Amino acid sequence: MEQVRPRLEAFAGRMLGALARADQRSKGELYVRGLMLDGKRKSMQPVAERLGVDHQQLQQFVTSSTWDYRQVRRRVARWADEFVAPQAYVIDDTGFPKDGADSPGVARMYSGALGKTGNCQTGVSVHAVTDWASAAIDWRLFLPASWDETTAAGAGAAAEIRQRRARCKIPDQVRHREKWRLALDMLDEITAAEAAGGWGLHCGVPELRHII
Repeated sequence: MEQVRPRLEAFAGRMLGALARADQRSKGELYVRGLMLDGKRKSMQPVAERLGVDHQQLQQFVTSSTWDYRQVRRRVARWADEFVAPQAYVIDDTGFPKDGADSPGVARMYSGALGKTGNCQTGVSVHAVTDWASAAIDWRLFLPASWDETTAAGAGAAAEIRQRRARCKIPDQVRHREKWRLALDMLDEITAAEAAGGWGLHCGVPELRHII
């Protein structure tokens, strides 16, 4: 880590450069560095222990600090587009096995990590790829219908879902959308012109491979 730290700090500085406050940029760089350290568990407390800092610093940055993650994600996507020079965009979904039922979007679904149906979250992502490199440039958390009270069968079930959403601080506008719709949303975001609110990346990629 000491050998790559200067390059990592420079990369994090470029990606987090849009953040208005110096302390946010500092905490962001610290969090990125912690994720790169050895250790399987990447939750706040284990990462903070490896860094030798109070985990509340990282917790506050990720969960409470008012910074626009969309600007950071756009910078990452533009860096990847420049570095990878993609020949295709690949759409993928990934399962994250979970214990319990409190993580946002968790439900019994098929997980490739498990090789079977199990308790997990699912993320949908778009990757810029060539035959030698791949980089995720956009991603969404899939929210099953069981996390959207507008799809509930009765008032009791709807009330329970609203309570779960409130505990996880899921915004009211975030609703269940099929994975393929999430993928199309991301492709629109990636390729639309900046004047239209998009990222203005290459829309002339010769091939789109859907592997969901």
